[in-house]
Amino acid sequence: MDETSLEKQPAQPVADLEKHRPAAEAELRASDKDRDRVAEILREALAEGRLDAEEHSERIDRVYAAKTHGELEPLVRDLPAVGARPASEPAPAAYTGAPHSAVPPEATNLVAIFSGASRKGRWRAGSRINAFALFGGVEIDLTEAYFEHPEIVIKAVAVFGGVDIRVPENVTLRSTGSGIFGGFDVRSNESPDPGAPVVVISGFACFGGVDAKPKRGKLIKDLKQQLRKHLGY
Repeated sequence: MDETSLEKQPAQPVADLEKHRPAAEAELRASDKDRDRVAEILREALAEGRLDAEEHSERIDRVYAAKTHGELEPLVRDLPAVGARPASEPAPAAYTGAPHSAVPPEATNLVAIFSGASRKGRWRAGSRINAFALFGGVEIDLTEAYFEHPEIVIKAVAVFGGVDIRVPENVTLRSTGSGIFGGFDVRSNESPDPGAPVVVISGFACFGGVDAKPKRGKLIKDLKQQLRKHLGY
């Protein structure tokens, strides 16, 4: 090919160059997985009290209406990622067998919004459980759970929904919650065993209900073994 033929080559139109230029990240189309990831961050923020129910509902609506990454990012810009801890927040103290003043970093969060959530069967119950029900229901069954701590604090919030909690008969059950145009019904129980775990129910019910009581016939058979193993003696 000589110089004359090269000179006759037409220049590539600018429109064609723009067509092949990679899109900025904010302009990329969001997938269902992207929207679900952002929704999970919002659910975590709601359970931790970073967002109230109204803010959460508004942002969730915008999440599932979002078409691009640029529309999703502002919705969680002021929130930590799931499982992340802000740099300014000190690391929690290691568990030493003390009450819930020394809370481990991970809590069990159960959120039901126009749906249901449950935790039951054989599972490891941490020292902190957060339950939030908005036009939905949460079930927490500790009757077969493995108690790793001598005290469990359950923060239950029910707004036009319900939180149902069941514990073994041989644990101590106490309440610090209240009902506001709703019911906060906790059947207190003091275990005859001074070494039995203590389950404290806090929170509130607004146009909803929180119900907690021992389940008849359900006992922690290996109660002392569990506590000794965890405390190392």
